[in-house]
Amino acid sequence: MIGEHVVDEVRARADIVEIIGEQVNLKRAGKEFRALCPFHHEKSPSFYVHPSKGFFKCFGCGESGDVFSFLMKRSGLGFQDAVRELAARYGIEIPDERAQEGEEPHRAIYEAVAFAADLFRENLLDETLGSGARAYLERRGISLDAAERFRIGYAPQEWRRLREAAHRHGMDDELLLQAGLVKESDRSEEPYDRFRDRLIFPIADIGGRLVAFGGRALGSSGDGVPKYLNSPETPIYHKGQMLYGLNWSRGAIRRDGSALIVEGYMDYVSLASRGIDNVVAGMGTALTVEQASLLARYSGKVLLLYDSDAAGLKATFKTAEALLRAGVHPLVVTLPAGEDPDSIARQGGSEALHPYLAGAVDVMERKIAMLHERGYFNDIESVRRSLDKLLPTIRATVDPTLRDIYIARVAERTGVRRETLEEETSEPEQIPFAPRRPQPPRQRPQRPMAEAHSTERLLVLLLLRDPARIAAVAQRMTDTDFHDPRYRAIFQELVAGRRAEDLPEVLGPAAVSALEELRKDPIEIMEANITFEAAVADMRVPGLFLQVQYVNDRLEKAAEEQQTELMRQKIELQAELQQLGDTGLSVWKKSVRHRGWSGSPGRRQNPPNNES
Repeated sequence: MIGEHVVDEVRARADIVEIIGEQVNLKRAGKEFRALCPFHHEKSPSFYVHPSKGFFKCFGCGESGDVFSFLMKRSGLGFQDAVRELAARYGIEIPDERAQEGEEPHRAIYEAVAFAADLFRENLLDETLGSGARAYLERRGISLDAAERFRIGYAPQEWRRLREAAHRHGMDDELLLQAGLVKESDRSEEPYDRFRDRLIFPIADIGGRLVAFGGRALGSSGDGVPKYLNSPETPIYHKGQMLYGLNWSRGAIRRDGSALIVEGYMDYVSLASRGIDNVVAGMGTALTVEQASLLARYSGKVLLLYDSDAAGLKATFKTAEALLRAGVHPLVVTLPAGEDPDSIARQGGSEALHPYLAGAVDVMERKIAMLHERGYFNDIESVRRSLDKLLPTIRATVDPTLRDIYIARVAERTGVRRETLEEETSEPEQIPFAPRRPQPPRQRPQRPMAEAHSTERLLVLLLLRDPARIAAVAQRMTDTDFHDPRYRAIFQELVAGRRAEDLPEVLGPAAVSALEELRKDPIEIMEANITFEAAVADMRVPGLFLQVQYVNDRLEKAAEEQQTELMRQKIELQAELQQLGDTGLSVWKKSVRHRGWSGSPGRRQNPPNNES
């Protein structure tokens, strides 16, 4: 049995909005969040999540409970399994009397990092040892309360202070090397501390468990001394998969509907300590697709708040491309020359930053404006070179609507035909825009059903054209069956009883843009009833596959008395999969005609079978 104190810790650490929000499309309603109930069919939202109290309640069907209850009801877990799943997610260790020593291979590394964090904090508060570091923080406008909140510490200019303290606590050099706390040298037989004379920023995983450190030099960064120094890759720290501060800021990012990305730890602390909570910082390297995908779990919009110098702009556009590949819409915040987020926040507080945040522009618009300022559209050669700058942004964009907007905007600004731009950006290679050499004739692949005409898009189009179908689809699907947030938002409002003509008043800008495109779409849908059934089937199949996989995973571990019920669930799911497969893609190609195109909706690559 899991101890009650562990259950209480997991309950306190688990973010109920995050857990429920991954399965239900929550919308803020005052201090709570609301949605259509996932436990029964309804047209108007009556399902509420109360983050401050840590529970949910549906006033329609009466379902209620805490974060454990939700997982148990929604995923079919037992109480102990729900606690264990959340504990693993938030880095909370569950003691097991039967566990053999060494079963947790990285426990000692976590303990070494936690020990180092405590020592760095003690150094900062030491009257003599930390006086210089505290003075630096004061000059940067960071209070000791803020330093305590973000666990900031100090590593003094001593070669082996941490190592010797760790030895006194029974931690050997091998462990300290594994944790990235010491380094080896060819000039000395003994390892030495990695961080010296640096302000230390502990780095935590998404659950708040410390895994690494970032250190900012307090002295001169000349003579080859880097301004920032991070822990190396370790068994518990992979910097390309983490973002500094996300463990503190993820709730605020979800509430605000957007995230700010800054370059350094000091920028993060400066903004977060002044009330700008929806912020994260990179790990000293270019943003990776993994980091962008992690951020996409919490927001579909990101404001890039980098320095305005040449290096900052280069980092801005590289980061933007990573975000676009993850389906996130990046906006660029332009700061005055010579300023950075920290300097503006120190001078005028968070209010001083608000005008710049409000003036953020789309990354493509920012690129076009910069190229215009530099005369890139003045002659033919300049226009050709401008495309070298613009096409990578289009190629990186996976959102079909945003990609279409970018192509139209670039065509308008450069005068290059839209068809030419589409051909250039259809190829994945990041090659400069240049005249092609003659190639031998080849059969170009037939253009598939465009991404803009995906299953979700077509289903919403059918609902807009024939509102009588809304009641039928609401009985068979929920908003969780939608991946695209624009079509999910339109679907939610239609199911809630909103008239199509009233939708622009309640939808966000992206969904309104998608709605306008749908209204103008000339697509001719033959045999609408068959197409409707095919679209519903195609959207239901991925979720059913996941359910089958989940049941298979449980079967492997289930006790004998549970296996009969799980096998029954599996057979029912497979039967539904087979039935949906008969009404899905096989009829799609017969039902859609659009400018002579034909193809699949692109959501599912292979029809389901009985081997799932």
